[in-house]
Amino acid sequence: MSDRLDELERRIDGLRAGVRKAMRHRDAAAARTLRAELRSAERAWDALVSGGQPEIKAEAPRLVTVREQAHQGLRLLGAAAQPRLVVAVSDAFFGGTIRSAQLTSLRRDEERSFRSSPFGRPYYLCAALTDRLSPARGLLTLSTWPLERRVVGPLSPRVDFLTCAIAVAEHDQGDGRAARLLVRMARNIPGATDGTFGPPDPVRVAEAARAELRVHAGRDTRDRAELAERATAQLGDVARLFGAATLSTIMKEKAK
Repeated sequence: MSDRLDELERRIDGLRAGVRKAMRHRDAAAARTLRAELRSAERAWDALVSGGQPEIKAEAPRLVTVREQAHQGLRLLGAAAQPRLVVAVSDAFFGGTIRSAQLTSLRRDEERSFRSSPFGRPYYLCAALTDRLSPARGLLTLSTWPLERRVVGPLSPRVDFLTCAIAVAEHDQGDGRAARLLVRMARNIPGATDGTFGPPDPVRVAEAARAELRVHAGRDTRDRAELAERATAQLGDVARLFGAATLSTIMKEKAK
């Protein structure tokens, strides 16, 4: 029973954090779903401590879809990110259950959905675009972001990492998973830690990330503006979201 209570308490803490984030981002649909899950988990906790049986199973199906969880994670980060970072953010801040492999297949599903019904959804999970205007491998973005934020130049991976680190540092660190994520990110930012084994100060991490960001931001902004201008002039609606076909993909399609 003790293990089950510990599990439920961790889940309750994660759901409460998720509700706070959803409310902060004015994501009413996600907040309603998370509150419903929170009430169920709290009822299960009450039943256990009173000697009764929980009303729900510990592994009850989540009501928030994989797509919605990925959307929450990307909105928090605010920059193009690899699936594993989106998964870590979803887990740390929203009690997410997604896996990296699910996001890889989900992006393909998003493109198929857009092709069958363009702009039929409020947002799409789409690819970042390289300097060749092809889809960047393993980088997810949101269709609602400006094109300048969805293209990646030579300095963009570093700029986006620093942007994501600032976003993580500035959100509540009320969960151990969030603190561990910040530790991993801080290790890759000069001056973000004081050299001790203790958890990094979120304020210090954000300041160190901003200091380095100021070094790269001007050049990266110019590179992205040029790429966005090319994408606008050369690409149609589908390619602007999911990338232009490369020579290798064209040859593969012709060989089928």
